[in-house]
Amino acid sequence: MLVWKHKLQPFPLASVVFFPPGYELLVPVMPNKQSIVVPKNRLLNAFDCESRARSILILRESILCLRRYLRGGGVLDHAYFPDGAVLSLLTVLKNGMAIETANIGREGAFGLFAAMYSKTSFNRCLVQLRGGLLRIPIKVLGLEFERSAHIRNLFVSYSETLLAQIQQTVACNALHTTQQKVCRWLLMMHDRADSEDLAFTHEFLAEVLGVNRKSVTLAAQVLQKAGLSIIAGAKCKFSIVPASKRLRASATPSSRSASTTF
Repeated sequence: MLVWKHKLQPFPLASVVFFPPGYELLVPVMPNKQSIVVPKNRLLNAFDCESRARSILILRESILCLRRYLRGGGVLDHAYFPDGAVLSLLTVLKNGMAIETANIGREGAFGLFAAMYSKTSFNRCLVQLRGGLLRIPIKVLGLEFERSAHIRNLFVSYSETLLAQIQQTVACNALHTTQQKVCRWLLMMHDRADSEDLAFTHEFLAEVLGVNRKSVTLAAQVLQKAGLSIIAGAKCKFSIVPASKRLRASATPSSRSASTTF
């Protein structure tokens, strides 16, 4: 059993963190105080006291470029917890086209399914909005999942919430207009971003929504007339204002309700 003494806050265990058998090879060198990350990710902060204390000692910051793909479609070595960044889960078709099925911010993580059962991911994951991103070895989360009933309930509950978001995305893609799809996507990004301004090209929006670029441009023009501030350039900057919330797609409240319940 590994024991590490520390005096940092806000760890629930004020003086000692215990590492059960199985961690010896995963934590060969204990971190110094400067390398310890105190996360803002809400899923991490919902861990039980012991699991959170151990996980924080092993967390490492990742610096990834915008539009960078995390490893997907194979064995995962790490799970990623957004701490300011926003990740996009993509389904890739045979023709190479990739369509977004969900996005993940501080409320969740990418790689939980791999930690729970499969050790693999069937989705590609894209860094959609740059910001803080924390990674932790899949094996560590797997050990915590096996050890703690609280972690099991937490991971399963979040998985259900993510599934609800995917179901809403399917319904939105099938039934809503491009204008509604753009509204829903921008508002979901706004919920997860640290800024009121979102910079994306029309081409990128068309790609993730699975629609043609012209329809996105027409939708943006309608939204601008309705009060959404759009600054054109190499990247269009969307400033979210109250007027845009009146255009919220009808599917959005259900997914927000599921997230709130979680």
